[in-house]
Amino acid sequence: MQQDINRILDALDPSAPLAHRHIWLIGVLDWVRGDGKSVAAAVSRVQFLVEALEARPELLPRLRAWWRTMVLTVDFSVLLGDHGFAPRTAFASEFNERLRRKLLPGTPETVDASALFSLAFPRRIDGAWLAALDEPLLQRLAHQLSDPEDPRTPPWQSVVLDAITYCAGQIQANGFAPELRLRMGPKARSDRAFHALVGDVDQLARAVRQTASQEAVDAAAQQLRERLESCRQAVGDVYAHLEENGISVGVVFRLRQLRERIVRVRELLDMLLGGKPLASGARLIARLAQAEQDKKSLRALVTANSSLLAAKVAERSAETGEHYITRDVPAYLRMLRKAAGGGFLTGFTVLLKFGIMAIGLSAFWGGFWAGVSYAASFVLIQLLHCTLATKQPAMTAPAMAARLRDLTGDAVTRFVDEITHLTRSQVAAVLGNLLVVVPTVLGISLLMLHTLGHPMLDAKGAQYVLHSLDLRGPTLLFAAFTGVLLFAASIIGGWAENWFVLHRLDSALRYNPRITRVLGAGRAARWAGYMRENISGFASNITLGFMLGLVPAFLAFFAVGLDVRHVTLSAGQLAAAASALGPAVLREEAFWWCVAAIPLIGALNLAVSFYLAFRVAARAHNVSNVDRARIYAAIRARLRHRPLQFFLPAVRPAASGTPDNDTPRRPPSDAGPADLLER
Repeated sequence: MQQDINRILDALDPSAPLAHRHIWLIGVLDWVRGDGKSVAAAVSRVQFLVEALEARPELLPRLRAWWRTMVLTVDFSVLLGDHGFAPRTAFASEFNERLRRKLLPGTPETVDASALFSLAFPRRIDGAWLAALDEPLLQRLAHQLSDPEDPRTPPWQSVVLDAITYCAGQIQANGFAPELRLRMGPKARSDRAFHALVGDVDQLARAVRQTASQEAVDAAAQQLRERLESCRQAVGDVYAHLEENGISVGVVFRLRQLRERIVRVRELLDMLLGGKPLASGARLIARLAQAEQDKKSLRALVTANSSLLAAKVAERSAETGEHYITRDVPAYLRMLRKAAGGGFLTGFTVLLKFGIMAIGLSAFWGGFWAGVSYAASFVLIQLLHCTLATKQPAMTAPAMAARLRDLTGDAVTRFVDEITHLTRSQVAAVLGNLLVVVPTVLGISLLMLHTLGHPMLDAKGAQYVLHSLDLRGPTLLFAAFTGVLLFAASIIGGWAENWFVLHRLDSALRYNPRITRVLGAGRAARWAGYMRENISGFASNITLGFMLGLVPAFLAFFAVGLDVRHVTLSAGQLAAAASALGPAVLREEAFWWCVAAIPLIGALNLAVSFYLAFRVAARAHNVSNVDRARIYAAIRARLRHRPLQFFLPAVRPAASGTPDNDTPRRPPSDAGPADLLER
């Protein structure tokens, strides 16, 4: 190790060409990193490097000359002020840029500190060992790089001031963006925090560069910190208005960039004027090293964009999904009645499905008209205020995830209470659907037999139904796939509602002169309120209907044999097959395998759609893996100790203040996009 470091130090030449000076730095950091497996080993190598320099004082003039040339040649202000921030919002362009950085080599012949930083710190461990450097070791290294007897101002101060100026300019430009200013409240606009920000930075820079008194420097720094806090509050004001204006990925992107830049300026101030500037600088460089890895990661890009998209749809779904959760006996009975109505209407949907199959259309047109019948049936169920089983969880999961803003105290217990409420709701919905759809289909089939001379299905069609629903076949796989479609439909419903609100179409319906001339002011107002309340349901129901009909047809074109298995539709089809085969079907083994498959189909429909929706909502709320593990453990504990809570409502509400209190719990009034995006 001694020979290696001596060889590296002997190669130091401050007058070497630009590329060679940078190659020397990269070589030193490669030696410090070693095999890249141990943070402690890297810190030990830094200490060994410092000791080697202290043992050879004749090298210090060359090292200090190299460092001053480096600082004056390379633009470090861009690195400190802008590194780690995405310059674009478009996913495709950012993806192409990251792919280029991964595939094409960089050159050390550059004055761009960000490009040099990428070459100098290429490994994920770099951020860890930089953060592990302690203050005494950093002071020894800083003493070797700068001459304490040099009367000139340390060049790093100018670099940090330039970085603060650059970052503050970006904050000001984003704060002036119309899509943000129009969402700020009157107070935020009247305070004009963004207008004075750059002036406060200039005042601080003059105080530092003119070597003003410490009181003047501290006063300028305090003024800048207060201005940054005002800017942060203005950003929070925009968050508070997102619920009314709708959530836009572009707006959320700008807000997150603004918040991160405000934090960056505070870190630079600590580096410039804090009590431990070296430690603050090391922490900042460590964060930049971590950001460098994220900036090159395609996976991190997908994760960040999925978080933005989750934020876009989760809150809107939370608004529409809350009323699907039942918490007491009266609500449970109301859900049973609504589900009974949904089961009755689904019986006629089964009739339409078999009627379309009897026509013998091609795969596409058969799937298309089946989708039309499904969509019309689901919309009719919505209009009549009935319920279709398995349609709920993907919409209610975001409503519950809104309670995960703060997992301190008994928040996890309260969340598990919501899980029990949801599960009971699903039990009621499935029971209501199945208990009515089966006799409805049987009644329709018997009526057809007595009036038309044949049941809903012939014997061949009945045997096909028994074969397709058999538990020993791919039925459970198809049921899980249907859960994915249920989830996708709910996401589209949340997106549609957010789009409706974002573009203020409810206000357009209510006040647009041409619309009000046709409908009248009162009717236009009623239509506006009705569409805002129901647009998500219309979008998700129509989407689900067409997906159930067309997706299997499209997949069959590509030789992918996936079909759909919805619990209510499957139960209705099984009832039609039983009515066609008569009482003799009770002696067939295949029939009982189909009966056994029905509850499992329902369980998979519910579980898959709920799980996927919960993952989206948890990502939108930045719920960590540790907190998710706590939630899963709490759910398992509740299942072991009080399993009946997941299936039957409590006859009497629990005592006030207990975790199992079944009185309705609405989210706090401030549980909106501000909390969703703040974290």
